[in-house]
Amino acid sequence: MADRMIEASAAGEAGTPEAEPEIMRRDRLLAALTLIAGIGLLLALPFALQAGASFFLPTTAAIVIAIALVPLLEWLERHRVPSGLAAFICLLLFLVAANVALASIVVPAWQWVRILPDRIDQIQDNLSPVIDFYSNLEKFVNKTLRQMATAPQRQPVAPTAPPRSIVELFATSAPSAFIEMFFAVLVIYFFLAGWTRTRRAAIVNRASFGGAMATARVIQDVVDDTSAYLGTITFINVSLGLLVAGALYLIGMPTPLMWGGIVALLNYVPYFGPILAAAMLALGGLMTYSDIAWALVPAAIMVGAHLVEANVVTPMIVGHRLTINPIMILISLSFWGWVWGTPGALLAVPLLIIIQTVVGAAGKPDIAGFLFEHGALVNDPAEGLRSRRATSEQNDASAPVDSVGRAP
Repeated sequence: MADRMIEASAAGEAGTPEAEPEIMRRDRLLAALTLIAGIGLLLALPFALQAGASFFLPTTAAIVIAIALVPLLEWLERHRVPSGLAAFICLLLFLVAANVALASIVVPAWQWVRILPDRIDQIQDNLSPVIDFYSNLEKFVNKTLRQMATAPQRQPVAPTAPPRSIVELFATSAPSAFIEMFFAVLVIYFFLAGWTRTRRAAIVNRASFGGAMATARVIQDVVDDTSAYLGTITFINVSLGLLVAGALYLIGMPTPLMWGGIVALLNYVPYFGPILAAAMLALGGLMTYSDIAWALVPAAIMVGAHLVEANVVTPMIVGHRLTINPIMILISLSFWGWVWGTPGALLAVPLLIIIQTVVGAAGKPDIAGFLFEHGALVNDPAEGLRSRRATSEQNDASAPVDSVGRAP
C-alpha cells in the first residue's frame, strides 16, 4: 500500500505544471542529440560509400537492376514458372541485352580510338577557320593533339582485340572488376529468387493490419515507380538511339549503330549525358567529313532529336506520376557522381526515385517540429491534425468562461 501511495504521489508530481518544463527540456535535449547524431551519420555516409565502392557500388547497381526486373519475374511466376527458374530467365535476358549493347558500342568504338591519331590532321583542317581567330588556343590545341598522336608510340605494344562480351571485358581488366561483376550477378539472381518469399515475410510479420498494409504499399510503390521509370526511359532511349542511328546512316556516318548506342546510353544521365553525346558526335563528324558544316551535322541531329524527346515525347509518355524536381535530379547527379563516378551518375535517378518513394510513405522530415514543437522527426499529417485538435481542446478547457459557460 505504501509503495502504491509513493508511486501515485510521484505520478502526481510528474503531472504538475512545475514538472512539465523539465520534461520538455529533457525531450528537446534528446531530440537535439538525436538530430546531431543523424547529421553526423549523413556526413560520414558518402565517405563510407566512396571508400567501400568495391562492395556498395555493385550491390546497389544489382539491387536497382533486380527491382526493375521484378515485374517480369512476377509475370513469369503468375504463369506457374518456379521462382528459381524465373529468376534465372530474368537474369539471362538482362545479360543478353547487356552483351548486345556492349557488342554494338565497344567493338566499333575501339576502332575509332585506333584511327584517332591518323585523323588529327583532318580535325585541325576542319577547325582551322575557328582556331585562326585565337592563336593561343591554336597553340594549345596543336600541342594537345601532338601529345595524343605520340602517346601510343611511346609504348610499342601489339594492338589487342576489343572485348566482345561482358565477361571478356571484365576478365581482361582488373581481377577485382570481374569479381565485382560476378558478385552483382549473384545478388541479382538471389534477390529475384527470394523476392516473393521475402516480400510475403515482410508483410506477414507486421504486428498490425495497418502496418502490413503500409509495408505492402511501400514495397509495391518502390517496384512500380522504379520499374516504370527504367522501363519507360529505356524504351525512350533505345528509340532515340535508333532514330539518331538511322539519320546518321542516311548522311553516310560510319558505324551508325555505335553512335545510336552511345546516345541511348548517355541519355540515362539527365542534362550532362546528351551534352557529352553531342560533343562525341561532333568529334566523330570532324574525323569523318572534310567540310566543317557537314562535320557538325551529326551533333545537330543529336541535339534536335534530344530536344524533341525531352520536351515532347518524355513528358507525354512519363506524365506527372514520375516527374521529379530538376533541383533534386542535379543534387542526386552531383552526389552519386562524386561518390561513384560515371556508374553513380547512371544510378542517380533510380536511387532518387527509390528514396523519394520510401520517404513519401514514411512521411516528410520536419526538422523544425522535431526540435521546437512536438519532438517528431517525421511530419505525419494525421498526427499533426490530432495534435492541433488536442491543443485547441486544452486551450478551450483552460480559457476563462462567463456566467453562461462560454469562452470569451
